[in-house]
Formats: sequence, structure tokens, C-alpha cells
Amino acid sequence: MPRWAEAISAARPKVVAALAARLRDLDLAEDAFADATAAALTAWPLQPPRDPAAWLWRAAFRRAIDARRRAATRERAVFDPAEPAPTPEEVLMAADEPIPDERLRLIFVCCHPAIALDARAALTLKVVCGLSTERLARAFLTTESAMLQRITRAKRKIREAGVPFEVPAREAWPERLEAVLATLEIAYAQAYEDAALVGDAAGFAREVLRLSAILAELASDEPEVLGLAALVRFAEARRPARLDDAGAMVPPDQQDVALWRRDIIEEGARLLDRAANLRRTGPRQVMATIHAAHLSRAEGRPTPWRDIAALYDVLLQMRPGVVTAVNRAVAVGEAIGADAGLQALMEAEAPPDWLPYQAARAGLCAKAGRTAEAAAALKAALALDPAPAERLFLKRRLAALQ
Repeated sequence: MPRWAEAISAARPKVVAALAARLRDLDLAEDAFADATAAALTAWPLQPPRDPAAWLWRAAFRRAIDARRRAATRERAVFDPAEPAPTPEEVLMAADEPIPDERLRLIFVCCHPAIALDARAALTLKVVCGLSTERLARAFLTTESAMLQRITRAKRKIREAGVPFEVPAREAWPERLEAVLATLEIAYAQAYEDAALVGDAAGFAREVLRLSAILAELASDEPEVLGLAALVRFAEARRPARLDDAGAMVPPDQQDVALWRRDIIEEGARLLDRAANLRRTGPRQVMATIHAAHLSRAEGRPTPWRDIAALYDVLLQMRPGVVTAVNRAVAVGEAIGADAGLQALMEAEAPPDWLPYQAARAGLCAKAGRTAEAAAALKAALALDPAPAERLFLKRRLAALQ
């Protein structure tokens, strides 16, 4: 990908969020950014700007105003009044940048309780993060048409309900917080599944680290907020060890622990301890504890698979679903045996066109000595378009079987 194309992709979340907050129109913000991108594709190869994000912001905002004029709706345009004194959360979000960083604000807008619960996270990931409808459909295990309908309805609801484009008062957070956390969790998962961070979701890893830190300060009495912040830090601490010299993904139990970021692990541990002290356990705290269990190898201990399997049993009660069930099956396979893992995987009832299912099936079949089935599962996984590092890892496993 050319450098200027990477700059457009990196700028999109900030610019679209700022446009939406200023224009009070999600569709107009996305359309204006698309128009600005088209202009950038023509202008930048000849003369790249010093600040790509600022260039896109100015170009998109001008195009949005022009679009309103052309639609003869200028009389309905409401320009922002003078800015009021900043709230504590706005101070935390502020940065000395030419473009207002409105992402957390827009996340709260998209997670308004007027929007159907199943659409909140999807809408946020589409508007704020720029995920394609096709990728969203994969993440939510649904069809593209169903996902498009879900997002369209959610945008219409925001427009019809007159949802204010602002961070709500603190007392209104509980009714939105779960959707906000779900959005950040899914966004991070999209980055985590790409060990090399070369895909269109690569920027989410750093962004969720940042936003989860802000939320942990703003909602320090919410254990699930602290649990998510800890989870992301435990996972990111292993990032330097996730690729080998050839660029292939390395599973957690085979990573070089000397490459793990101890400073980030310690930060995550402090957050998880704070969450535990609040004595309200939730699924994200359990997931963070599972990641912490994998990190026990840093202390010279083997991966405690029985403990991890038990934690997945707890998580399955809190959050039933195929993602939890497939991960549990892998842990059961390591803790008890391949046959038990395969039985658990069958009970998960995961869709066969889901890559993590086929990868888990391949590993368990290989462990059980069912080589032909393992090879078939690896071929099925490779057909599902894995990220480059994951593809290389799967190819190696297939070659080893053959």
C-alpha cells in the first residue's frame, strides 16, 4: 500500500468522527470523507501534504458544506455556537492537533439507547472505525445484506430521534457503557487477529489502548471498563513476540517470553487488581484473567491449561456463544486431551466458514492423530482469506502434516 494511501486510512477515524460531530449527520460525514479521499488520490501523488489528516479534514468539510448548498438545505444548517467550558472528559480527550479528536464522543452517540442493541457496536465500527460491511458481517457472524440493513436502520434512528452529538452526562453512562465496551472489544479483536498489523484494522490496536485508558480514568469505578483495559494490555504486551523471523504468526504458548513487554503487563495487572477490588465480576475481567494465565510463562511456569479451561467454563456461563465455546474447546483439548477438545468443539456448533473454527479443528485433529481431517481443516481455513502472518503459519502446519 502506498504511503499516502496508508495516511488516508490512518486519518479516517479521526476525520470522520470530527465531521460527524460538527455536521450532526453520519451519512454526510462519510460521503464528505469519501469525496475528500477521491480528491487526495489525484492531488497527493503530485504534491503530498505535510499533514494528511488536516488536508482531508479541510477538504471534506468544504465538500460537506457545498453538498448542503447544492441540496438547497443551507437554511437548515445549524452552525455550532461558541464552545462552552470543557468538561473533564473533553480535557482528557483533547490534544494539540488541528482536528478535534471526537472519536469517544461519536462512540457514545452511536451507542445511544434509542438504537437497537444489536446495531450499536456495528454502527460504531462502521462509522468511527471504517470497517467494511463485509468485514463487519464476518465479525458478527451474519450476512452482508443483514448487516447493511442493521446499519441503515441505526443511522435513520439517530436522525429521526434527534440524538445529540455529545458525550452524555455521567448519570446516563450506564445505559450506553456496555455497547461502548463491546465496540472497543470487537475493534481490538479485528486488530488482534492480524499478528503482523498489515490489514485495514491495524490501527485499532493502538487506538483501543488509548481509548480504554481514557475510559479507565473516566469510569474508574466500573470493573468491566478496567477489565477491558487490562485485557487489551495483556494481549498487546505479547505483540513483539507474535511473529517469527519469516513473518509467520507464533502461538502464545510458543512465543519467546523475553520479547514480552513487562511494563504493559504490569499496567494491565494493576488495572485488573483495581477491577477485582470492586467485587463485581464480569466477562471482560474473566477474559483478562485468561490472558493473564497465558502470561504465567513469563515467570518460568508452563501454561496452566486446566485453569484456563475452568475460566472458559465460567465465561461460557456469562457469555454463551460460539466464540467462547470454540476457545474453550481448544483449552479443553490442551488440558484434558484432543478427544475431549473435539467433543467440545462439536458441541460449540460453530459455522464451518468461520476461520477460527477451522483452525481450532485442525489443531485438535492433528493432536488426536487424525491427520487427514487436520489437513482438510487447514485447507478450509486457508480458503477463508486469513491475514498474511496467519496464512504463513497455517501453510507451515499443512506442509508439516503432508
